[in-house]
Amino acid sequence: MQDILTGLNPAQKQAVEAVEGPVLILAGPGSGKTRVITHRIAYLIKVVGINPHRIMAVTFTNKAAREMETRLNLLAPSAAGRLTMGTFHAICARILRQDGLPLGVPADFVIYDDDDQQSLIKQAMAELELDPKRYPPASIRNAISQAKSQLVLPAYYFEKGRSYFEEVVGRVYELYEKRLKQNKALDFDDLLLKVVQLFKQHPEVLARYQERYLHVMVDEFQDTNLVQYELVKMLSAKYKNICVVGDPDQSIYSWRSADLRNVFNFETDNPGAKVILLEQNYRSTKNILEAASCVIAPNSGRKPISLWTENESGQPIAVVETFNEQEEAQFVVSEIEKLTRYEKFSPGDIAILYRTNAQSRALEEAFIRYGMPYRLVSGTRFYQRREVKDIVAYLRLLQNPQDSVSLQRVINIPTRGIGAKTLSDLGQFAREQDISLYESLVNLSDENTPKPPIPSRGLKPLTDFGLLLKSLVADARNLPLLNLLDRLLEGINYREFLFASEDGEERWDNILELRTVAQQYQEIVPPEGLSVFLESVALVSDLDSLEEGVSAVTLITLHQAKGLEYPVVFMVGMEEGVLPHSRSFDDPAQMQEERRLCYVGVTRARKRLYLVRAFRRSLMGQSNVNEPSRYLKDIPQSITKGREKQPLSEQHTAASAVSPVIKQHLQSAGMSIKSASPPAPKLLELEAGDRVLHPQFGEGIVTSINRVKNDAEVMISFHSVGMKRLMLSFARLTKLEN
Repeated sequence: MQDILTGLNPAQKQAVEAVEGPVLILAGPGSGKTRVITHRIAYLIKVVGINPHRIMAVTFTNKAAREMETRLNLLAPSAAGRLTMGTFHAICARILRQDGLPLGVPADFVIYDDDDQQSLIKQAMAELELDPKRYPPASIRNAISQAKSQLVLPAYYFEKGRSYFEEVVGRVYELYEKRLKQNKALDFDDLLLKVVQLFKQHPEVLARYQERYLHVMVDEFQDTNLVQYELVKMLSAKYKNICVVGDPDQSIYSWRSADLRNVFNFETDNPGAKVILLEQNYRSTKNILEAASCVIAPNSGRKPISLWTENESGQPIAVVETFNEQEEAQFVVSEIEKLTRYEKFSPGDIAILYRTNAQSRALEEAFIRYGMPYRLVSGTRFYQRREVKDIVAYLRLLQNPQDSVSLQRVINIPTRGIGAKTLSDLGQFAREQDISLYESLVNLSDENTPKPPIPSRGLKPLTDFGLLLKSLVADARNLPLLNLLDRLLEGINYREFLFASEDGEERWDNILELRTVAQQYQEIVPPEGLSVFLESVALVSDLDSLEEGVSAVTLITLHQAKGLEYPVVFMVGMEEGVLPHSRSFDDPAQMQEERRLCYVGVTRARKRLYLVRAFRRSLMGQSNVNEPSRYLKDIPQSITKGREKQPLSEQHTAASAVSPVIKQHLQSAGMSIKSASPPAPKLLELEAGDRVLHPQFGEGIVTSINRVKNDAEVMISFHSVGMKRLMLSFARLTKLEN
């Protein structure tokens, strides 16, 4: 026991030893929560004597699960492979493969990613003869995802007296679900929703899991949504040994349906729950912690977490003003060059954090211009590269021939002369015959089955492709994964196809890397190896593939940076309208989340923190003069350097906040200084169903209007960002012709 508790502070020890009943651990950033979770699991196994088989530990990324597993192997090697540890999605996928059949979920289901979901929604809309310009598929997908995260099924979606747009969503939702079932596929939301349905409809299955898991632990509890909260409640209902770890001040994922209320409701739903605060920070300097505390303090209704540290005060926070985004990027690159040359930081010690992906453009251009190495976390992931997606789609089709989305992706890769009209006719024929696309292809070689009304020159490539698929599907049942992959690549002449393009060698290198991954599954008996491989591919995330120890500066969004830490952090775009983002201005709850997002960014820094803003910024087609972010005003001048000297108030315009340096810059360029506040536009005459254009969010559909005094609150479904609530007087909308 002494080994497990050694090195823990009093609060951490309390959290490790609190093993009976419900426990809420409120863990501030850098307070050692991963250490506490792993030591708590080791304590349960080695001291309390709990069988690892009876413990479930849920994380939010595979990367976090791997880190915990590595640490746990040092503390309790006997637990290796016996503990249920992983993400909600991975654990639920496992449950469905083992026990999903009573719910109609086959063990060999495939998991659809965002692109697959979008393709299937477009197919459903085409069948329903819905115009994708009037009803953006991305908005419909977001609405369906939100419904699933709130446990709303198609049958209930229609019962709520919705707007016409939501009625359209309901029709697509219903057909989308039907097509998912026909394809033997689940989307990411289904992985969680189906388990809740399974447990509710088949209590004997739930009872088995409740009996097995004597202890349930959940990390990042502030990021759970309604479905995840329901799952946790159901699994821990028998023994009540539920321990959740989270920090409400780091709740930044409401757009993914995360519900901060889950943290606040935990004590209500679990009477007598122990609440333990982890407040000692081991990561950051005193100055960085003070800045973070001042940024988050104005948020109302917070849990009482007060960070403190025994670390040194460290350098002051650098508050830097630049003229535009190019000058901002040049400053960052120049400062990094000094840090790496004179202060012994390496490029891998440094991260640049920003609010939106679009901000990376100017930064990337500067890094390329000066030849400085960088890595972009939001770049195209390995498994999202076109050639990798092609081969993974083939493999999914071989595992599950009913997967029409994968079949339609690969039917003409490499090119086989199968045109869109031929494929459309084949799909119509399959629907009329009530068979899958795969069955319609395979049946072409059978003289005794009906044939689609397609000319013979079009039937030939379809028949050949059907025969090839039939052969490969048979191979998938018998060949180890690597052999199957090689057989597939040879059968479709994929190397020859890639090398016909200019970047063929680079793309083939990605296929060779995919073979390297497949090698890891070679010893798993077929067809199980293919199934395990495809599931691991489907559940990987951006951060899971983030390389450790690479000597390059990291460019990453604030949302993606949560859970990471760096010796040096640059937060760029510290301006009103950027951080906090302009689309949050009219929503108090969203404004509180923007403040939490800033807090998350500040607490990523260990030794140095730079807060950088531009006076004028061109972003997503708009050029604006912006005021300094309100969060800069919250940080005491006593812990900063480089701050503008004049006090700033909420009423000051951008012009009054301009430093002498910027004024000189403007005047030398022949530019005048004007207030950034545009005149309020006249109210448009709008009604539900109207098409509108927003200067930042693009085109959208008005779903509802609520008149308030001399203004109106408008709900709009935008193609690019989904559903948004805007005040009409501030929204700068243009009405489009329907």
